[in-house]
Amino acid sequence: MPSPDLIKKPLFTVDSVLFTVQDNVLKVLMVKRAEAPYCRAWGLPGGFIDIDLDQNTDMTARRKLAAKTGFAPNYLAQLQVFSGLERDPRGFSVTLAYYALVAYQAVASHIETVEMACWIPVSELTELVIAFDHLQIIELARQRLQQKTLYSMLPVFCLPQQFTIGQLMAVIEAIIEKPIQRKSLMRRIEASEMFEVSNEKISSGGRLAQLYSLKPDANIINFERNLSI
Repeated sequence: MPSPDLIKKPLFTVDSVLFTVQDNVLKVLMVKRAEAPYCRAWGLPGGFIDIDLDQNTDMTARRKLAAKTGFAPNYLAQLQVFSGLERDPRGFSVTLAYYALVAYQAVASHIETVEMACWIPVSELTELVIAFDHLQIIELARQRLQQKTLYSMLPVFCLPQQFTIGQLMAVIEAIIEKPIQRKSLMRRIEASEMFEVSNEKISSGGRLAQLYSLKPDANIINFERNLSI
């Protein structure tokens, strides 16, 4: 058996796919790289694990997000492991990808290895130069997000503190790229018991729309059947 010092070790990174919906458009958080490989190409915020700083990969994901984008999500879910010899020109690499749907907020890079960070419409990604296999990772994360949107109340977590049913419908439709039935969504809202009805209403389309908010202890509810579309 070869000595552990002689065994070749793969590159191990962590990448995060953060989605938001802004102005009814699904967007993903990207960074423009300022160093090789893929200098000036767009990629996901992520990087190498630092065994002196990170107790686990969750800490790596959050540390890299903070440094490269200034963003601190409330939660991250593991997506999948990606590996292979062709992923990175520096050698065999493994990355653990995370994903989340978050509320929009301004972002800015705080590290020299990133030229800029911004939210980019998912529909425009094919027009850009994307580093590594990050386009493939984003597409898989988008598919997972669409699936979860159909059987859970996840989309509410990218809305303002108070929101209307119309706003929630718009977010869901931006994610799944299809119209949904309002009555089906209303049944789901009532069944979830996640929401509080506000005493306030706002003007929407020439009429007054009821405002809703999440209960303080609300958790994501999963349903047995997909949302009707």
